[in-house]
Amino acid sequence: MESPRNRALDAAIDLVGTQGLRALTHGRVDAAAELPRGSTSNYFRTRAQLLAGVLGRIAEREMGGVSGAFAARTPAELIDSLGTLIETTTGPLRVLTTARLAVFLEASRDPQLQEVASGGRQAMRAVIADAFERLGAAEPGRLSDAVVACCEGLILHRITRGDTTDPRTVFAAVLAGKFPGSIS
Repeated sequence: MESPRNRALDAAIDLVGTQGLRALTHGRVDAAAELPRGSTSNYFRTRAQLLAGVLGRIAEREMGGVSGAFAARTPAELIDSLGTLIETTTGPLRVLTTARLAVFLEASRDPQLQEVASGGRQAMRAVIADAFERLGAAEPGRLSDAVVACCEGLILHRITRGDTTDPRTVFAAVLAGKFPGSIS
């Protein structure tokens, strides 16, 4: 069973992901999480603290399944893992991803929130860079930056425009020059 703090954060994510940032109040989070009134404000005194907590929880939930997904032994397996990541974040985890995007926009005006948002991106970048290093790619860090940017763009377009482009074709095009002959 989740702790009351995580129940509050998960309820906050659901509120933001389904109703937008305007729905995010301590009282609404308490009600959605079925917690006693005032519980959320005991954990997060301000809205800024609640938003930072939401981003941290999103990163925790997303990264929980990411590390193992990038144990690819070939570039083709990595492309498939990346495609699955995009399909999962914009399918079954759509509400979570929508909440992340909404809070990211809020972070554009809040340096402290930007710092929290950057931490999640750096964690994802590191996991992908490790995969590229294992596969023998030159400059795995730079390549990881490019792939993370592709991920962000694909996710944004799928969430906001309903784009159904197969992400595997995009990643194959990006990686074809780095792994010639091993991507079909």
